[in-house]
Amino acid sequence: MRHSSPPEPRLILTDAGNTTPGAPLTPVVRRGLPDDLLREAAQRVGIASLVIAGLFLIEVLIVHVLFQLPGTLTPEEALRLRAWLPEFDLIAPVTIVISLGLYWCSRRSAASPRRLLNLSLAYEIFLAAMVGLLNYAVIPATGVSWIAVVIVLFAAIVPSTPAKTFVVALLAASMDPAAAVLWERLGHRSVGIEEAFLLAIPNYLCALVAPVVSHIITRLGREVRRAREMGSYVLGELIGRGGMGEVWKARHRFLARPAAIKLIKPEVLSAVTKVQADVLVQRFRREAMAAANLRSPHTIQLYDFGVASDGTFYYVMELLNGMDLQTLIEEHGPLPPARAVHILRQAAESLAEAHDRGLVHRDIKPANIQVCCMGHYFDFVKVLDFGLVKNAETGSRVDPALTAPNVVTGTPAYLSPEGAMGQPVDQRADIYSLGCVAYWVLTGRYVFPGEGAVQMMARHIHTAPEPPSLYSLYRIPPELDEIVLECLAKDPADRPSTARELADRLAACDVEEQWTPDHARLWWESRLDAEPVVSL
Repeated sequence: MRHSSPPEPRLILTDAGNTTPGAPLTPVVRRGLPDDLLREAAQRVGIASLVIAGLFLIEVLIVHVLFQLPGTLTPEEALRLRAWLPEFDLIAPVTIVISLGLYWCSRRSAASPRRLLNLSLAYEIFLAAMVGLLNYAVIPATGVSWIAVVIVLFAAIVPSTPAKTFVVALLAASMDPAAAVLWERLGHRSVGIEEAFLLAIPNYLCALVAPVVSHIITRLGREVRRAREMGSYVLGELIGRGGMGEVWKARHRFLARPAAIKLIKPEVLSAVTKVQADVLVQRFRREAMAAANLRSPHTIQLYDFGVASDGTFYYVMELLNGMDLQTLIEEHGPLPPARAVHILRQAAESLAEAHDRGLVHRDIKPANIQVCCMGHYFDFVKVLDFGLVKNAETGSRVDPALTAPNVVTGTPAYLSPEGAMGQPVDQRADIYSLGCVAYWVLTGRYVFPGEGAVQMMARHIHTAPEPPSLYSLYRIPPELDEIVLECLAKDPADRPSTARELADRLAACDVEEQWTPDHARLWWESRLDAEPVVSL
């Protein structure tokens, strides 16, 4: 049966770029710094200026209160303080006022973050000048100047280009020698220009390091923000990793809807050959397109897909609470027949719609069948990972773009005989794979255990399967044995002809004890706290 295809899903680009339907996903790299990074940096500058104002205020209290106490200073120190105090009483209040003014500007919602950061670079030079004037007001201060600390601090909190950072740091570093020259011209006791430059060597060393610090901090901030923003979604915690990339828990920036984001990062593509990278991207796009065109409640829902500004391919899908059948059987053992039938029938329902649209999944396996808690529904099945889907109506062999060297098209333990031999496959290959899944959930073992992929595929081609009832802990009714063995027939013509027929036969299968919604609810509530899990 041929159905008209729904409209192609929206391709989200985080920047303006090629949005032509069917066009390759091409990353568009944004120039300059992200706006949110600028806003956060502006807030950090505001906090730093407030702290600096507070430090100068504490210094004022120390000089005018603590140092005035009898016996606190020696006569020589007291004499030096009295000579230094007029300059300090002029410089400290000015610095406090300017620092508080910068803090006030940073708290204004209408203030431009970019303009504020440019202003903060001027503030860095001003602050260094004030410190330099205090350092050489009477006699030069010994040790490393506070100007060195100012240079490193502002390099770390103010994102800027390396060239601008270096120029500003160099000017700030020169404030000590400049202050020495100024005080000498004004008739104050000071040091020679050569000695002043020698004392300022730590300042200049910090000025050389400042562009490196600024570059590292700015790059890390940009990478984190780009990596965590995919279209209208913001990434939260990492759910899992796999060969195709990563899956992250995410939230929409404007809606309350939770989601999961599956992505292929640029470094994954750069770690393989160009042919393999092309295959991964093609699989990624094909999976997104196939899932978006399916509407069965038992097929994973796709919301958006696209490419981020750093070249990360991604698509956004519904967040599932539960676990895949691979994990379920490994952790909790084989299922009773009634529950197995309940789960397999839902998986067959998902495949039925895909097959009606002329699509073959080609990678049905326990890891791609998710058992979930969906609202008040428990043991609700979702079929995932349509990355190897092909159109059966074309009658063509496997798409050459998806059969590059070292790229597996299917999983050996669940591969149909015709797929193992490289022959054309149709929807009955998915039925065979679902039969292998049924064998796994009923017995906890593969249909054909083998030491390697080649041996396993050879057995799929030549060896007759044994009934699952021989290996099950439960009593499997003969009717269910027969259905599973028919799905595992070597000749596709001997299998159920459609997934719809298989779903109907499973629904009519006579099992001793029914698996009710109450049974499913009690199982989930008593055995585990379901966490979001999405297969890769």
